[in-house]
Amino acid sequence: MTQAPAVSPHFPVMLAEVLDVLAPKDGALYVDGTFGAGGYTRALLTAADCSVLAVDRDPTAIDRGREMEREFDGRLTLLHGCFGDMATLVTPVLNERSLGGVDGVTLDVGVSSMQLDQAERGFSFQSSGPLDMRMAREGVSAADVVNEFDEADIASIIWIYGEEKRSRAVAKAIVARRLEKKFETTAELAELIADVMGPRARAEKVHPATRTFQGLRIFINDELGELARGLAAAEGLLSAGGRLAVVAFHSLEDRLVKRFLTERTGKSGRPSRHLPEALDGPAPSFEQVTRGALKASKSEIDINPRSRSARLRGAERTEAPAFPFDPDALGMKRFAALQGDLL
Repeated sequence: MTQAPAVSPHFPVMLAEVLDVLAPKDGALYVDGTFGAGGYTRALLTAADCSVLAVDRDPTAIDRGREMEREFDGRLTLLHGCFGDMATLVTPVLNERSLGGVDGVTLDVGVSSMQLDQAERGFSFQSSGPLDMRMAREGVSAADVVNEFDEADIASIIWIYGEEKRSRAVAKAIVARRLEKKFETTAELAELIADVMGPRARAEKVHPATRTFQGLRIFINDELGELARGLAAAEGLLSAGGRLAVVAFHSLEDRLVKRFLTERTGKSGRPSRHLPEALDGPAPSFEQVTRGALKASKSEIDINPRSRSARLRGAERTEAPAFPFDPDALGMKRFAALQGDLL
């Protein structure tokens, strides 16, 4: 059996489909809110004589991107910060260039392949590293959570963000183990979780620690709150006719994007698809570009297994005003409460 080729950390997921949604054109200005290794940014700059404002909260990604910034000489501007703060980061550039908005925004949500591959960042249990998981290298780390947080709070994080059914058993085992020795590495935590799940779980294709690690990472980096703020920021920055392309990898993320676009395209007011759309309420700020969520092709999944869980949703900005930002309407209430209580 032929072994699949190693996945390049520079492989941008669903690149062709993202470009299809954004439809890059000469003279346009785009925002890549999750620069990472620069895959989408490079593709945009190559597809048209356009400019890109690239945002990333990880200082390592910004430092690594300086060479690309020089390569495209004036067409690429790197901005260090969270994509949830896009409006604050991008507006000064728009003012400087006397522009009213941008022509496209793309977001590739979640942890990047390069971060996963760096054992010292502590995102993955594939190779042991310090129990960190912080994208911006500041704030509470995964080690802080498992070694200091109450058992009930650890269980809530793993259940709400990781959707781990055995969250209470995992949290109980974590607290018992840390009384003997505090957790320092990803391998230590992954091994404990595997023991809790038992031999049958160890034999499964998906590692038994996957959901716990995912829950910790999403909580530590406030990834859902960041996504909600980022979607609202993109809505405010996009000019009429500008396009939004969002690639999500987790059901919680994709659900949030779907809810945002359902509301913004005026599709949320009908109790039945056979009834006409509601006429009251604000005018839709987006029009649907993709029909539902697009998935990666089989050929891409064969080359890059990470793309298997990817879901792309795209929309085009209308001339209507942006909606007021209401996190509760996006289903953020329980997530915001947990973040506020524990961080």
